[in-house]
Amino acid sequence: MDDSYGSDFITISDEDGTEYELEVLSTLEYNGSLYLAVVPASEDPDAAELEVSILKSVEEDGESILCAIEDDAELQAVYDLIMDSLYAEDDPQDI
Repeated sequence: MDDSYGSDFITISDEDGTEYELEVLSTLEYNGSLYLAVVPASEDPDAAELEVSILKSVEEDGESILCAIEDDAELQAVYDLIMDSLYAEDDPQDI
């Protein structure tokens, strides 16, 4: 994982070496693992359809890599916690 653009943006590479720029919306530690909610980095701040992806950080050969969550129950639990966190940040009652 490379923080090329500061703390809110990362660049990742797939197996073929293709790079993707992602904006990190939220991070979450859950059951001893780190999860990131990300969207593709966009130069258009009004982009209507941004698909949120949730990736899991895992150690492989001493290096942190991001991967898709394959367990549906784990994905749903992390999704619910991240969405609760994001909506809590936007709730004016919390101010």
